[in-house]
Amino acid sequence: MAKPIWSGAISFGLLNIPVQLMPAEKRVDLHFRMLDHRNNSPVRYERVNAETGVEVPWKDIVKAFEYKKGSYVVVDKADLKNAAPDSTESVNIEAFVDIADITPRYFEKPYFLVPMKKAQKGYALLRDTLRKLKKVGVARVVIRTREYLSVVMPENDALVLILIRYQQELVAVDEYDFPNTSRGALKISPKEMQMAETLVESMTAKWLPETYHDEFRAKLSKTIESRIKKKGGTVKGKLKQVKEQESESGKVVDFMALLKKSIDTNKRTPAKASAKKTASRARRKAS
Repeated sequence: MAKPIWSGAISFGLLNIPVQLMPAEKRVDLHFRMLDHRNNSPVRYERVNAETGVEVPWKDIVKAFEYKKGSYVVVDKADLKNAAPDSTESVNIEAFVDIADITPRYFEKPYFLVPMKKAQKGYALLRDTLRKLKKVGVARVVIRTREYLSVVMPENDALVLILIRYQQELVAVDEYDFPNTSRGALKISPKEMQMAETLVESMTAKWLPETYHDEFRAKLSKTIESRIKKKGGTVKGKLKQVKEQESESGKVVDFMALLKKSIDTNKRTPAKASAKKTASRARRKAS
């Protein structure tokens, strides 16, 4: 089993559901090394000064932002530390929105939220409520040293956390020239539309992801395996057993009481509260 990225909780209102953040994707890319064909020795990357051609030791390397060609602003460790978010093992849901309102362009990377012991009831309650209302939870989560925007959504028996892009990361639709939605302007006839619909319907099938394969990777892997066998080489690996972490809390949670109290005390939305907190922090920095 994969190792948890962290163990924490999903939090919304006054409810906390202990979970583990687990990978929900596998990297299957083939990684290559560069070799010198004359003796098959690996080629190393060198940290070389662009002006002198001399290798630069790690202790003399700093990070910098190039704000225009050839002009840089150096960013030191203190700057990075001040900008980093507070490390919290929590999925803080700020609002619930209709799933249909988030377009696929926002979705980036999936994780599983796996319930800890004693958390199954709260986990199932949130999952089934989201499914029934067709909502997703918009949340902030810190993974390692970076804060991400994400959505929490049900998938079969699981809750999936998907990192999503901020709006500023997306190219606006009006940056490009797309055909007008009016078919009349393009002179698309009813007959053409009917034919197109018939074609789409004739090719409609059930989504079966297991039927699609990366043919390039498969062929290249087969070539690599064949050459390994010819050289008599073998590939060995050891799998480490990872002991699952368990929740230390053995308390029985009164969900009805917490839900009622959350509704009664939630006089403003979490999103507004977060915005107010951010504005207050900005004023303190300015002063």
